[in-house]
Amino acid sequence: APAPVAGLDTSVARWSDARRVGAEAGPVRRFDEVRGLWVVRGTLAEERRVRTMVREAERAGFNTLVVQVRGRGDAYYHSRWEPRAELLTDPRFDPLELTIREAHARGMAVHAWVNTHLVWSGPRLPVDRGHLVNARPDWLAVPRSLARDLWNVDPFEPGYAEALRRYAGQNPETVEGMYSSPSHPGVQERLYDVWMDLAERYELDGIHFDYVRFPSGDFDYSRGALDRFRTWVAPRLGTQRLRDLDQVYGTNPFAFTDVLPDAWDEFRRAQITGLVERIYQGVKARRPDLVVSAAVFANVQDAYAARFQDWRAWLDQGILDVVVPMAYTPSNDLFSHQIREAAVSAGRQDRVWAGIGAYQNGVGGTLDKIGLARREGVGGLMLFSYDWAMEQGAAPGETSLLRRLGAAAFGGGR
Repeated sequence: APAPVAGLDTSVARWSDARRVGAEAGPVRRFDEVRGLWVVRGTLAEERRVRTMVREAERAGFNTLVVQVRGRGDAYYHSRWEPRAELLTDPRFDPLELTIREAHARGMAVHAWVNTHLVWSGPRLPVDRGHLVNARPDWLAVPRSLARDLWNVDPFEPGYAEALRRYAGQNPETVEGMYSSPSHPGVQERLYDVWMDLAERYELDGIHFDYVRFPSGDFDYSRGALDRFRTWVAPRLGTQRLRDLDQVYGTNPFAFTDVLPDAWDEFRRAQITGLVERIYQGVKARRPDLVVSAAVFANVQDAYAARFQDWRAWLDQGILDVVVPMAYTPSNDLFSHQIREAAVSAGRQDRVWAGIGAYQNGVGGTLDKIGLARREGVGGLMLFSYDWAMEQGAAPGETSLLRRLGAAAFGGGR
């Protein structure tokens, strides 16, 4: 059993009562105002840093921690499915369990932040041979510009994954790293298993989608994805048209996608929405009280048309509890517009938590955004990120930006 947290009331009953009350009130109303922090995975690498993170967040007046436990196809927890993150050196240490224990003892909520399709980034491939990138390169998404080159290449040949890694490294302005193929049944099954594992084994308050999208319209042109699109669209085509396209498809990977661009977009959108729906239903069947949320592109049209992330439909269909628009901008007008649009799309303002890019705004600009979000009446605020805010003003004798924000916005910062 985990050791008790010194000096804290760790009564399970106290937190269980709070969760029961929250579930009765509806999962998105756990707090009158969600005051959240995204916590990037590096902070979870050491026990000391986890304890400091929870303590500093509470002192600053935050009540919700969204901690990145699946950052790049790896795990910052004891996972049944994913390899242990390379930054974790002690095999016994479970950063997620410690975060939950410390936070719940202080009455704070913890959500597991799961990066969905972004599975690797960096100047080399993962060390662990069991990592998805190494073990299942056939599950990786391919950009259009590499589709012809990789069309007849076995994904298990050594150069295949390296070509995708090199492409990501050369195009950081358009792709954050290596992505998994959203249409691959194996990818969808793995992601479902990851979510159910978290829901079943950890006393979480929520699980949070990120990168639940395509990186851009230039993906996914892997041979597997193109074959699946051909199978998906074939019933819509007449016999002769299908025969004609098949004849071209033998030598041209883009035979179907270029002739049927609207259907191609619809297919890609359906892969993302289908995954969100399946995971949502699986979570609710196991833990109805868990909040299922998603960080989404705040520009609705860009999200829909270029990322195939139809988050308005997810809210409308009731397959997402909370949407967190990443309204990362120094512009107050643009921020207000994006948060207001999300609230209208959600139908209920408490189903929106305003994502604020503190790193773009400093103290003054972040406080402006908090005030604007409150004016829109949304259910909460999410700051990106704890890690950045703690680094600012961290010199000896200085007060961190996190505490200064907390003092001004929440009466914290003690």
